[in-house]
Amino acid sequence: MSKLAINGGPPVRTKLFPAYNTIGLQEKEAVMRVLDTGILSQFLGACHKDFYGGPSVQAFEKQWAQTFGAQYAISVNSNTSGLIAACGACGLQPGDEVIVSPYTMSASALAPVFYGAVPVFADVSLNDFCLDPKSIEANITPRTKAIIVVHLFGQPAQMDAIMQLAASYNLYVIEDCAQAPLAKYKNNYVGTIGHIGVFSLNYHKHIHTGEGGVIVTNDTQLAEKLYLIRNHGENVVEAKGITDITNTYGFNFRMTEIEAAIGIEQLKKLPHLIQQRQDNVNYLNNHLAKIPYLQLPVLHQQNSPVYYVQALKYLPLGKPIHRNTYVNALRAELPSALMREDTPLLAYGYVKPLYLQPFYLQRGHSCSFNCGKYHGHATYHKGLCPNAEQLHYSDLFTHEFIRPGMTHADLDDVAEAFFKVYENLDELMLPA
Repeated sequence: MSKLAINGGPPVRTKLFPAYNTIGLQEKEAVMRVLDTGILSQFLGACHKDFYGGPSVQAFEKQWAQTFGAQYAISVNSNTSGLIAACGACGLQPGDEVIVSPYTMSASALAPVFYGAVPVFADVSLNDFCLDPKSIEANITPRTKAIIVVHLFGQPAQMDAIMQLAASYNLYVIEDCAQAPLAKYKNNYVGTIGHIGVFSLNYHKHIHTGEGGVIVTNDTQLAEKLYLIRNHGENVVEAKGITDITNTYGFNFRMTEIEAAIGIEQLKKLPHLIQQRQDNVNYLNNHLAKIPYLQLPVLHQQNSPVYYVQALKYLPLGKPIHRNTYVNALRAELPSALMREDTPLLAYGYVKPLYLQPFYLQRGHSCSFNCGKYHGHATYHKGLCPNAEQLHYSDLFTHEFIRPGMTHADLDDVAEAFFKVYENLDELMLPA
């Protein structure tokens, strides 16, 4: 008789895990205070004090800057908008190249295209899943203008080596911290190490405002450009006496007063929520480290990851069992969570390497490739980044069981499921 649930045995658990919901009474009260004013946004696309937004927006930005130790925090309506604004502030132009990660959400690589620049994919490290500095350097050319570093899954990239490269080649560094608020590289918060850092407040991140994002920088000139790009900068450059108007034409990337009010309350909760994720990972690791075919991420002792998800590598140790089969077996043992009933909390791979998307394979219809100003040789094809492909197609899987709200009893069920599959792995080799 089969013991594994995937083969008909009883699962370890059927009761849904707790929901992850960071919104509470404090956020509701904050929203009501804004609604009572009748002012849901106070931005003006003109040279006026309200060019910088209303009181909630400005208060939220001030608190974010203080929390992260940055001189400037500029709120936007999404992390994607923040990345686009960051690329514009760095002065990207048609013909420029930007080194990006192939293993990340698509906007992290696509943002340079809005200014006619060309994404060049460097490979990721098999240890921390972030950009590999050696691959970055191998892809630098005279056309390279910037590097977009993604702190994937809440794990800091190798920033010392990356910043050394940036200094040697006179490159901007944009940090995509969508999954890494309050993560530390050595003694510094990610996002404050490069020239610009961008954070996400999308609904499934550590904290959220529904949609939203925040950009941080310590550079006054970059901050001015970011403000202009956020809010119809073409209307104010003359009045402000700005003579370098490169990329200062503005979008509408503005955050509302309601989102900012929610963000103020969410930010207060962030340290405690991060601590819970770290505690849950440490608790689970004490169990999972005993399973020989699992490899935990290799972390620098001085780094402090914040675990958007827990990423693990599956090593079959000679058994003819594919990672997807293994993950499916785990899924059968464990349910999802309240508010996520139809979505498994375990996933194989992350995203297909971005250079295999039709946009890159067909070179889109973007000026980046077709305006005649690009004289480089960026290529997009299978095999371009072997580490990213190995992780996606065979090695990497992630889970969300480390979210705040999980009790030790819940985590014990997760560990039991991992051990049950480990102890009965041979069942997965039986013919269907």
